[in-house]
Amino acid sequence: MRKYRRWVQVFILIAIFVVGGLTLADNLFREDTVPKEGSKAPNFTLPGLNEQEYELSDYKGKIVVLNFWGTYCPPCVEEMPLIQNYYEKYADKNVEILAINENDPLVSVKAFVRQYKLTFPVLLDKDIVRREYGVLNYPTTIFINENGKIEVIFEGAMDEAFLSSTLAAMASS
Repeated sequence: MRKYRRWVQVFILIAIFVVGGLTLADNLFREDTVPKEGSKAPNFTLPGLNEQEYELSDYKGKIVVLNFWGTYCPPCVEEMPLIQNYYEKYADKNVEILAINENDPLVSVKAFVRQYKLTFPVLLDKDIVRREYGVLNYPTTIFINENGKIEVIFEGAMDEAFLSSTLAAMASS
């Protein structure tokens, strides 16, 4: 019995080291592949809440604001009215806002969009695009220029001064 217990302990210890090593290796490898400011934004296709497919490459030639958010995230909730205001303000300009929701139940996302009267495209991600862009915190907003390059990556809730100055700087360059 004692010998069996020892083998179980050894097996558990080996499993812990293997899982830890794989996790560490994955994080180190991923750090090198995550897009950064100045790099090309990875293309993706996601379904929208309106059942339309959205592909990032369709917006080449436009400034694109990707906002990663969740209904459970207080800072995300706080910045949504601001994002809606800027979506309306820049509707006739060369700017597109795409809000990428992370794994919330569809019914929750629909209720949220209705409650806050959001009219910009809300895309539904199953952790694929979030991982590809290396998003770890919510909200995270990524500003992509007309050439498809990432200009700014911002973690946290945006305020009006930041959003206004970032879009103005991108629009004038």
